[in-house]
Amino acid sequence: MVSGDGERLSEIAVRALRRAGLRGILQAGSAGLAAEGDDLLTVGDVPHALLFPRLAAVVHHGGAGASAAVTVPVTADQPFWARRLAALGAAAEPIPFRSLTAEELADSLPQVVKRQAYSRAAARAAHHMAIENGARQTLETVRRLTGG
Repeated sequence: MVSGDGERLSEIAVRALRRAGLRGILQAGSAGLAAEGDDLLTVGDVPHALLFPRLAAVVHHGGAGASAAVTVPVTADQPFWARRLAALGAAAEPIPFRSLTAEELADSLPQVVKRQAYSRAAARAAHHMAIENGARQTLETVRRLTGG
């Protein structure tokens, strides 16, 4: 989501993970994230549905297509969804991209890794979304609003 900031973001991620004493996987993405070391792995495109359930915590932009424990919203709808995830208890408070530092990220990571409440809340939200018929509810709302 942040093209051209790959070097800076990679450095922040590496410093935060090491400061928190955690291993990490960096998904290169459009920013071109990359890191080396025995405690880090850089990957290309990996389906979030396969990767996220196997991780203790995920740091992402907070867009509607992803959910996890630490959000760093960048643009558009991401701040909204990041706040919603925190309100649901599935994520720590968002860290705005403009103020992102390795220290702040390192402070957030251990809390979401150690607290089971975040993963339980994320699982409840995922279950709710899986059984919800969003298309039908959207159609009913549009009909109600348009008098159709």
